[in-house]
Amino acid sequence: MSEATAQADPSPTTLALDIGGMTCAACATRVEKSLRKVSGVADAGVNLATEVANVRIAPGAVRVSELIAAVEAAGYEARVHAGAGTQVQAMPVRADRGGLWVLGAALLSLPLAAPMLLAPFGIDAMLPGWWQLLLAAPVQFVFGARFYRDGWKAARALSGNMDLLVAIGTSAAFGLSLYELLVHGDRHDAHYYFEASAVVVTLVLLGKWLEARAKRRTVDAIRALQALRPDTARVVVGAREIELPIAQVALGDEVMVRPGERIPVDGEIVDGFTHVDESMLTGESNPVPKGPGGRVAGGSINGEGLLRLRTAAIGAETVLARIIRLVEDAQAAKAPIQRLVDRVSAVFVPAVLGIGFLTLLGWGLGTGDWTRAVLNAVSVLVIACPCALGLATPTAIMAGTGVAARHGILIKDAQALELAHAVRAVAFDKTGTLTVGQPALLAAVPAPGVDRAALLALAAAVQHGSEHPLAKAVQRSFDAETAGASLPQVSAIRAVAGRGVSASLRQDGADAEVFIGSERWMTERGVDLAEFAAAAAAHQAEGRTVSFVAAAPLPGAPADAAGGSAGSPVPPRALGLLAFGDAIKPGAAAAVGALHRLGVRTILLTGDNPGAAASVARDVGLDEVRAQVLPEQKAEAIRSLRAPGAPVVAMVGDGVNDAPALAAADVGIAMGTGTDVAMHTAGITLMRGDPALVPAAIDVSRRTYAKIRQNLFWAFFYNVIGIPLAALGYLSPVVAGAAMALSSVSVVTNALTLRRWQP
Repeated sequence: MSEATAQADPSPTTLALDIGGMTCAACATRVEKSLRKVSGVADAGVNLATEVANVRIAPGAVRVSELIAAVEAAGYEARVHAGAGTQVQAMPVRADRGGLWVLGAALLSLPLAAPMLLAPFGIDAMLPGWWQLLLAAPVQFVFGARFYRDGWKAARALSGNMDLLVAIGTSAAFGLSLYELLVHGDRHDAHYYFEASAVVVTLVLLGKWLEARAKRRTVDAIRALQALRPDTARVVVGAREIELPIAQVALGDEVMVRPGERIPVDGEIVDGFTHVDESMLTGESNPVPKGPGGRVAGGSINGEGLLRLRTAAIGAETVLARIIRLVEDAQAAKAPIQRLVDRVSAVFVPAVLGIGFLTLLGWGLGTGDWTRAVLNAVSVLVIACPCALGLATPTAIMAGTGVAARHGILIKDAQALELAHAVRAVAFDKTGTLTVGQPALLAAVPAPGVDRAALLALAAAVQHGSEHPLAKAVQRSFDAETAGASLPQVSAIRAVAGRGVSASLRQDGADAEVFIGSERWMTERGVDLAEFAAAAAAHQAEGRTVSFVAAAPLPGAPADAAGGSAGSPVPPRALGLLAFGDAIKPGAAAAVGALHRLGVRTILLTGDNPGAAASVARDVGLDEVRAQVLPEQKAEAIRSLRAPGAPVVAMVGDGVNDAPALAAADVGIAMGTGTDVAMHTAGITLMRGDPALVPAAIDVSRRTYAKIRQNLFWAFFYNVIGIPLAALGYLSPVVAGAAMALSSVSVVTNALTLRRWQP
């Protein structure tokens, strides 16, 4: 293992280690304690489900070899975690040697268990004692060798784990049977318990194998994301295209992507038009149109066009790599509730050993039947395996974050996932969150006798080619409503700073000047706006920008063309009113409605004017509006909402100015279409700017937390019910072993039902 140290940085950094050899929550706790004892380690957390340790270290103070040595001294294996840049690979674990290993133990155990199964039918198939010993010994000491090995490491460290419980319990049953065989001879009526030891070992191995298979499915989300990464890219070198491994592509390289291919790099389109399927990255099912200047992410699928891209990000800085890293971090993190489970697990094994010893003494001294006493003590030790307890929380978190990622919801840490289930108030930023974030033509009011389509066509013609945001909004509206119909021919287009734009129009043999601009300019030009006064006032009250379209005959034009008499000046005539505003995102109202159905109160926090804020709140259905709020005031508003005794508050935003509020909220939710600052600050990132993902994020959190509670209930249920029954003699070691295996498998299986969640 090469030596490595943390990079020089004023704040602690986190190093991830793959841990091998863990079998239960007690193992994870022991690894954590060992790592925390290393000088320079600020904290350490071990996730039993992912078998990853996250170690917070002081910069430059700890060598990786020291951490690995500490783990190995505790009896486990360790290596540096591969991370988001490589394929997910689990640390080899001796606990699971595959189905053949389990099958071998089962084949040897079956002849021992068969007489017990056939006895109720009056069939006596009991094997001679020496045959039973011959079959049970390989199961106990070959297939079960790992229990002795890992149990001894735990005992040597003055701690306990599942392996120690199983080793002590099965050894007691095996030893008691061997004693009976050697002392009393091989009698047909003798009581041997070789089948108990062999079947328990087999059941535990089976349970661990099933558990390992189920746990591997919890990293399917990461594997699916990694599968999106193409291995090669077609790089343009001079006049040729050369296929290179992704690792050799550099920033600025131009890459060709053919129709139907998966895009290999993050880049900017230099040439070509297409639709891109980004569903695996953003959860958006509809292909997104892209053209020159547009950005595309590696892993998405090119549609019908041939694209030439300029590489903008490579390696760990690509969108896909960042998504994988976020999902890995969330799955490796511990939820607050897991800390309670860890504390319980730390004292659980010693307590069970004590209960087992008391069971042995109680039955032995109370009845004088030490054989029965040993068997009951064995049952206590076997059923008390804390695996289910250790797996209850991390498996649910892994399944929840994985399915959320597939639908475009990236949950950065387990704390955000756990807190989101309790959210009862959501504060929204307006621009870019509930609204599109760019001006749109919200209303076009034509004058009497003027056709709306003609008004739009005239406005679009005068502003054709302009880069002004309002001009682009007019063009988009015209294209959408008329399917790209032809525009009137205009000339002499002239922009008047602070006023508007004008152009000359010749139509039906008449020359006219058309101008579009503010109310002030219209007044200066002598345009009568009286008929639009009420409509203009209403739109302005809602915070919208109002422009007017007017026309006047050019000098020398026939007077009757403008409707006047020859020789008299004809005043300009108002043709219509255009109202611009930030359009509400499709689905915003439905998203707020979904939040209300979840029992969540909604608030708008915006720096915009009260009119615009009230209009958006009314159209979307928000419960409360706070307008003209500065960035630092947003954070203060969030703090007031989450005052002691107040509900858990989430903040949804997308801009730099939202970062303080996102940090102040219990749960920060950032739009993936926004700034990097917002996404780094928030605990949850929505990969597409769809407000509908906000209630979806809360819903998946609630379902995940419900699974955690269910898992903890079943984990405690098995132990709380099973241990007393075993101590009282109502459970045989075989039944106890089956129940223990079932508890772990049921917990993982229950968590995996989250994979069926749909937003």
